[in-house]
Amino acid sequence: MSEHNHTGLDEAASVASNTLQAVRTGKAISAVAKGAAASGPYGAAIGAALSARTHIGKIAAAALVLLALPLLFILLLPGLAFGSLTDSGASGTSGQPILNDNAAITENMNQAAFAINQILGEGIENVKERIASDFAGTDGDHYEIINPYEGNPINNTNLFISQYCAAKELDFASIALADMEQILRAGLTHLYSFSRTREVRTIPAEDDGADDTTEIWYIYTIRYNGEAYFADTIFALTDKQKELAENYAENLSLFLGDGLFQYAPSTNTITALGNVRFTDGATDVVYFNQLDERYANQPYGTDPIGGYGCGPTSMAIVVSSLTSETVDPVQMARWAYEHGYWCSKSGSYHTLIPGAAQAWGLSVEGCTASEPQRILDALADGKLVVALMTKGHFTKSGHFIVLRGVQDEKILVADPASYRRSQKAWDLSIILNEASRRAGAGGPFWIIGL
Repeated sequence: MSEHNHTGLDEAASVASNTLQAVRTGKAISAVAKGAAASGPYGAAIGAALSARTHIGKIAAAALVLLALPLLFILLLPGLAFGSLTDSGASGTSGQPILNDNAAITENMNQAAFAINQILGEGIENVKERIASDFAGTDGDHYEIINPYEGNPINNTNLFISQYCAAKELDFASIALADMEQILRAGLTHLYSFSRTREVRTIPAEDDGADDTTEIWYIYTIRYNGEAYFADTIFALTDKQKELAENYAENLSLFLGDGLFQYAPSTNTITALGNVRFTDGATDVVYFNQLDERYANQPYGTDPIGGYGCGPTSMAIVVSSLTSETVDPVQMARWAYEHGYWCSKSGSYHTLIPGAAQAWGLSVEGCTASEPQRILDALADGKLVVALMTKGHFTKSGHFIVLRGVQDEKILVADPASYRRSQKAWDLSIILNEASRRAGAGGPFWIIGL
């Protein structure tokens, strides 16, 4: 990118940011300042327009940039979701660009998600082959494989796509699903790794009087390396490209309203709440808040719990309420990170919810927004329901909350980012309508009980 273009886009970002304060366009476009280096097909045009600001005056320049905001917004979205900006939509109707066709955009995203999941499946088979090869060089008699991802592939599709597009930078025309698939397959051995432990197991004798025997077993545990690892190993991103990819992913999640990006925008901590327990539902609920000064600045991977820890905080609430063990957000965040559920700058993989529930011996069932009676029945029975919410009353992006009971036909919640919202009863329709439509791992609702 030329210095002129880079400067022009940075200035566009600055003016756009100021303009947005007046028009209240929202967080997605206000991230322009971070993603301005994306350039893209309209970078030069926007840069040139902004460079003329000294001739047309600040007000006129602001108006010009306001008109260009749709273009600026698109610059901050990964191109794979849209194909060519001039492509026709799903209907193929001339004059109907894909940008105006939600069905076509959704289809592109579904195709990308399917392709990524397929390659991740190939990655599982690859790591199993590597495990078999490793075992052949040991003194073991047998081995077993622990695969936490069986039936639940774990990934952040938006971040995958964003890393790929960030790696392309100015080579916008080459962005294509087939090209991304080729790159991922070339790095197949990097998708998963494994660890092993050695055990000596005693095998009871089948016949009376016979001696017991021993066998040497190796237990292999498969681990998903995570998109942060892919950024370094598969896409070889620079620090600047990583930042761009993260902003791509955030903006894409906001654009799609899918709840995949989990972030609490408040950077302010709150005074320690002390020991809070809600007793107005069928089950007494231990409450934690991710913004509590005791937890907010503690690490979740390399992110703070206050900004990205709604997933582990929600599961801290669930585990502490349904078991005899008290697990605070710091402890749950550490466990989630160690078991591969943390997603850098995006919160948690959705598999955290069933994974943590099972790890603490709790039953867990996925549930959709089309099954409201299941949710009501579960809450009436004293179970808790973790919900992944999208933009609306609870979040501007994505956010895990806990449904904790029913009162006067309304839903009681434990919102890990708001004690105030946790004290209010909510219409079920609000929760159903604002639940994520792209949740994985059986979501957007998970019914959890003893």
